[in-house]
Amino acid sequence: MSTEIIHESATLKGAAADYWSRVKAGDIGALPAILGLIALCSIFGAMSDVFLTPGNFANLLTQAAAVIVIAMGLIFVLLLGEIDLSAGYAAGVSGAVLVILITNHEVAWYYAFPISIAVGALLGFILGSLVARVGIPSFVVTLAAFLAFQGLLLLLAGEGGTIRIEDKTILAVENSNLSPLLSWVFFLVVSVVYVGTGLNRLNTRRRAGLKTELVKLWVIKTASLLVITGGAVFALNVERSNNPQLVSLKGIPYVVPLILFLLAVGTFVLGRTAFGRHIYAVGGNAEAARRAGINVKRVRISAFVICSALAAVAGMIFASRQNSISPTTGGSSTLLYAVGAAVIGGTSLFGGKGKMRDAILGGLVVAVIDNGMGLLGYAAGIKFIVTGLVLLVSAGVDAVSRRGSSVS
Repeated sequence: MSTEIIHESATLKGAAADYWSRVKAGDIGALPAILGLIALCSIFGAMSDVFLTPGNFANLLTQAAAVIVIAMGLIFVLLLGEIDLSAGYAAGVSGAVLVILITNHEVAWYYAFPISIAVGALLGFILGSLVARVGIPSFVVTLAAFLAFQGLLLLLAGEGGTIRIEDKTILAVENSNLSPLLSWVFFLVVSVVYVGTGLNRLNTRRRAGLKTELVKLWVIKTASLLVITGGAVFALNVERSNNPQLVSLKGIPYVVPLILFLLAVGTFVLGRTAFGRHIYAVGGNAEAARRAGINVKRVRISAFVICSALAAVAGMIFASRQNSISPTTGGSSTLLYAVGAAVIGGTSLFGGKGKMRDAILGGLVVAVIDNGMGLLGYAAGIKFIVTGLVLLVSAGVDAVSRRGSSVS
């Protein structure tokens, strides 16, 4: 294969033309979420003096964390063209198991946390088995589980209704920060790994004779991302406390490295493993995947297990943020926000299209809407309406893009 064929997009203009052709063909990716996030931040920043402050930025990250993690799990299910309506209460049940083990039975967190994840995985295995082996539609199974898990959470919470947790490690996840020095070290380590991974991908594709991304374009995208994230770290290292002599608030919240770790693992699983390819294959055409030798039932069950296991991680984050678990943990609008985050970020409700980063982009969009409108004094009803409209527009864009893709 000649160099000209391998490097088809030899200029930035050619790369832009290639990208625009993909957009016209329906492959818009995360573009709407990115543009929406920029627009929302600009609007709320202009209308509120508080929105763009370092303190509110840190609050946005911790506020969105649990929804983002649930959305990460939901992406595995949505990629199959399925749905899990019980993920929110699965987080509540798993979080309750964690808190009960630590508070009532004095189990160390490093034992209690894996046990709570195992409980979440078990719940996902039951759901996945009913969908894949019994053949009940996922909507019906998870709707029933939504009610059942809510009842189970009520039983676990007991008559008191709230179980407090005082474990310092669990509470630190949402309420403590890396030191400014460690924050910069973390940023540098992640940057080096990200750049090294990107260069390795380019070289691997080039040696294999595959079409590669234009190096100039990759450098621009990578440099832009590093500048943005570096600016975010700088903002988080600014003193956020109103009384620094009493309590100092500086650095990256502990929950951020946790989310980035889950993002890296999830991205690797979906993009670099046979299981990830099977997920996309089943979501694209289950019958074709079955005929190709893929165990479709096992893939479906595994996706639900991963979804509920990540919901258990979100349950720990809920416990950390609220300092407790209650019968409403994971309920209310949690599940709707998580599904909305995945779809708004770019994951298709029809299966076969989506990436782990969609959960973060969509989760930030949802958090920005909720946070920004709250700062401006809008009622909860208005926030729900706006979030619903954004979700509707995102689903509409997805449907239109799929139609354009099928036509082309």
